[in-house]
Amino acid sequence: MSQNIVAVVASRDGLTQPLMAAEALASAAGGLKLALRIEIRNRLGVQDGLNGDELRGAQGVIIAADDDVDLAPYQGKQIYKVGLAEAISQPDTVLGRIVPAAATAAATATAAAAAAAAAAAADVTAQPATKVLKIVAITSCPTGIAHTFMAAEGLQTAAAKLGHEIHVETQGSVGAQTPMSAAQVLEADLVIISADAQVDLSRFAGKRVFETGTKGAINNGEKLIEDAIARATVQGTAKAGLADEAAEAKKARNNFSGPYKHLMTGVSFMLPFVVAGGLLIAVAFALGGIYAFDDAHKGTLAWTLFQIGAKSAFALMIPVLSGYIAYSIADRPGITPGMVGGMLAGAIGAGFLGGIIAGFLAGYVTLLLNRHIRLHRNLEGLKPVLILPLLATLIVGLLMMYVVGEPVAVVLHAMENWLKGMQAGSALALGAIIGAMMAFDMGGPVNKAAYAFSAGLIASHIYTPMAAAMVAGMTPPLGIALACWLFRNRFTAEDRDAGKAAAVLGIAFITEGAIPFAARDPLRVIPSCMLGSAVAGAISLSAGAELKVPHGGVFVLPIPNAITHLGMYLVALAAGTVVTALALWVLKKPVRTAAA
Repeated sequence: MSQNIVAVVASRDGLTQPLMAAEALASAAGGLKLALRIEIRNRLGVQDGLNGDELRGAQGVIIAADDDVDLAPYQGKQIYKVGLAEAISQPDTVLGRIVPAAATAAATATAAAAAAAAAAAADVTAQPATKVLKIVAITSCPTGIAHTFMAAEGLQTAAAKLGHEIHVETQGSVGAQTPMSAAQVLEADLVIISADAQVDLSRFAGKRVFETGTKGAINNGEKLIEDAIARATVQGTAKAGLADEAAEAKKARNNFSGPYKHLMTGVSFMLPFVVAGGLLIAVAFALGGIYAFDDAHKGTLAWTLFQIGAKSAFALMIPVLSGYIAYSIADRPGITPGMVGGMLAGAIGAGFLGGIIAGFLAGYVTLLLNRHIRLHRNLEGLKPVLILPLLATLIVGLLMMYVVGEPVAVVLHAMENWLKGMQAGSALALGAIIGAMMAFDMGGPVNKAAYAFSAGLIASHIYTPMAAAMVAGMTPPLGIALACWLFRNRFTAEDRDAGKAAAVLGIAFITEGAIPFAARDPLRVIPSCMLGSAVAGAISLSAGAELKVPHGGVFVLPIPNAITHLGMYLVALAAGTVVTALALWVLKKPVRTAAA
């Protein structure tokens, strides 16, 4: 068959399904001797994007997606739209349906392509020289580590290629690094926000702002900058920090808006409190023993450190989580009712589950009040500082005390008792589930769900899931690095070089180090990583290893009492790494270009 077909496989938040669909379609096309170019869109951005010539020459377009895809670029083509599951399970059927339709439209497509090419050539000759823009950008992800700096590097490299000036400020759990100055903001022609967590936009009032997630900057920074130039909108002067209708509409267009983004914003602000509190508690135990908190040690340095870590830093975890979930939803007016709701959740024993519910309640109650309370223009300034915090705090407080708090506390205590009394079988199962989730999408929604669950339990003084989550998150890049070293014939020279970087990222608990390998060979790499991480998580949880700090990788292991059962924890890490490497050896085939 000689028909020229193109395909677009897309999933807004997924990683594995579009890659699996692309591989299935490519394999089926090879069997049919069909020329097929595939563009992949996933949470990392656009991979192998179709160019103008390929689109003009295509006789048919397959759209394999579960989300809405803009069909405007494919007008005049024969389009066949299917779901990702159908593309994965029945690729031959999908191709069989598009090929005959494409053949009947070949003549029309060829004429249209010629006309479009002529128009494009004429447009190029009339195009003025590109203006050099001054761009400022902010990159941020929930933990402020991997995606934050990968996005920053992507934007800097892309701006240099396009001939624009750019300054990137990175924001994360450690705060803002390389912050932009007021003068840079004043002189900026364009502001790019490439973030998976909420970012304060108040300093950009009157500037052209474009908001998106980190994946576009990581995968295709040039396209992101071009999109930003074309689609940026002027940031309004939202009264007292509350987003106006234009800002809300812009947020709705953001792929990372919605409950997941709000939860991750809260988690990103909570993590520094968990880290600081956990390390201080560990140091207190190292100095004064496991009973350093007892009144018999009152006044000692160990007792004092425990008060700072447990009674102060840990006490703020849930209010901060709630407050910044509400902030992500309703901007600054949501912080007060959110933090008060979080304090109440802690006081009545509802823990992190109650804190999450309080944060969402506070955010949406504040938004609802803002939409329905109308005041004279001269009194509008009272809404964000008096009326909204007062009424929202009252409503959320009453709901937490009389409606939500007690049932959630009962659920949390039941879960705590189950976790504390787990038998060997259930510990193995839960550890394996947490481990597999950590490796499934390597920093995506499933990974972050397991991580947020484990980190949230630290507030209830349950540390075993956090230990399982961290060891399982370290395993994928370490296992891949070991496989690159032991089984060289399974990897190209480029892969083996990347494996060295993956090892460094792995020991620092940056699971995203495995993403390049998973993107190139998802059907073999992802199952291998999930198997190894499941083994690591199961061993860790069944051994009762406890981790009091939610990040840091091997660098927190030498700290006294930061982790218990250290020997078995290292066994879990080694076992998961070895299992991942062996699974890759079994599943991956030797490559012809591999060095001996």
